Amino acid sequence: MSITYSTHAYTPGLRVSWCTTIRKERRLPLPGEILVKKGEEVSQDQIVARTQIPGEVQIVNAASLLEIEPEELTRYMTKKIGEKVEKDEIIAFRKGFFGLTTKQVRSPIKGKIEYFSTATGNISIRTEPTKIEIDAYIPGKILETLSNEAVVIETKAALIEGIFGIGGEKKGEVHVAVKEPLQEMLPENVNSSCKGKIIVGGATASFEAIKKAIDYGAKGLIVGGLAFKQIKEILGYEIGVAITGHESIPLTIILTEGFGKLEMAKKTFNILKTFEGYNASINGATQIRAGVIRPEIIIPIKKEECDEKEEILSGSIRPGTKVRIIRHPYFGCLGKVVDLPIEIDCVEAECSVRVAVIELQDGRRVKVPRANIELFDW
Repeated sequence: MSITYSTHAYTPGLRVSWCTTIRKERRLPLPGEILVKKGEEVSQDQIVARTQIPGEVQIVNAASLLEIEPEELTRYMTKKIGEKVEKDEIIAFRKGFFGLTTKQVRSPIKGKIEYFSTATGNISIRTEPTKIEIDAYIPGKILETLSNEAVVIETKAALIEGIFGIGGEKKGEVHVAVKEPLQEMLPENVNSSCKGKIIVGGATASFEAIKKAIDYGAKGLIVGGLAFKQIKEILGYEIGVAITGHESIPLTIILTEGFGKLEMAKKTFNILKTFEGYNASINGATQIRAGVIRPEIIIPIKKEECDEKEEILSGSIRPGTKVRIIRHPYFGCLGKVVDLPIEIDCVEAECSVRVAVIELQDGRRVKVPRANIELFDW
């Protein structure tokens, strides 16, 4: 008697959706003040929470500088605990014999006197606290407030998760600079109308076009792919791909397909084209290790525009499932699962793993580790 096995596997996937419910937590780095209430409607630029990060402390050995015993420090202080001081302002002072000589202690920083010790003779000065304000990032309704630390905002939106990005949160109007998803964005596709916009650039973008976009004040760029060396040219230094998003650059860049010149998936391009002129919130933060974080493009839309079921691309894959390969040598390639062999196989890296046979868009069939694919509805 023969037994037929129904092969399937489980894998995560990037979400690309015309309409889904977004719930975004906006959390302070330290407990602070929540400025909104549950049920309140907020705009994407509205400040929803704020706090202060204590300044740094500098210690001055005043007793040594004044040439006194630590217990004598109180009589020579010119400032009290809690008083503000300017940089180089005198905070302790002692006259010598007959007033012919003086000893003084100046503050090395701007801040306030936090304490002074008659046991050690030290004066502690703390810099001004740093004010931190968190905006909503997306417009929507406050779903809940979490003590004095965070809020959760809910909205309906089109959502596209990218495969790699650099740069942090940006907001701007979607502007499609090319006509086709396989087109390269060139300098002639960029002009003054790109100021403040999130530019959609097709398969890739030339370095000159990216530089021009920065010069015109664009907020973001979405393309299928870029050569990895272009990332170095843009930043001016080498970058790791494990964790990104903290780069100090004026233009957040999101790659939807991978590294190289890669045609943007038609569904992705069509969503961006359909919602051209809409305000979008983007974030290039990427983390590919534990606790995966994907770069994101969120385009809030009205409820009446949301006529499709939410799509969650995760779970089971079977023959016929659409996927994307996320590791070398087929990084960014799209295809369909042909077979999921039960037997463990040896791949190019000379290690034995469970594999999937993928038929690429150009008709080639390749064998890749199952861990190197993700669901993607292209």
